[in-house]
Amino acid sequence: MKNYFEEICEKLNNKIKIEEINIVDNSHKHIKHKSFSPEKFHLHLKIKSLFLKSMSRVNAQKMIMKVLKDDLKTKIHALEISIEK
Repeated sequence: MKNYFEEICEKLNNKIKIEEINIVDNSHKHIKHKSFSPEKFHLHLKIKSLFLKSMSRVNAQKMIMKVLKDDLKTKIHALEISIEK
């Protein structure tokens, strides 16, 4: 069975041209926050994509958020996105 991060990579790769993606789980940094939930992740997506880099940062992030919209409702509490060439 695939782990959840592999599922995220697959979803993004199926919809967006991405050369490389690295997912960093920062959930442990937020344990003491008032809104912390152990069922939801605090993630940092580090993406290398010429396609995403060719558009505005806002539009690239909107595209990623659209692909992950269901996950953002159920499994992801916070999402940081870094896009490189």
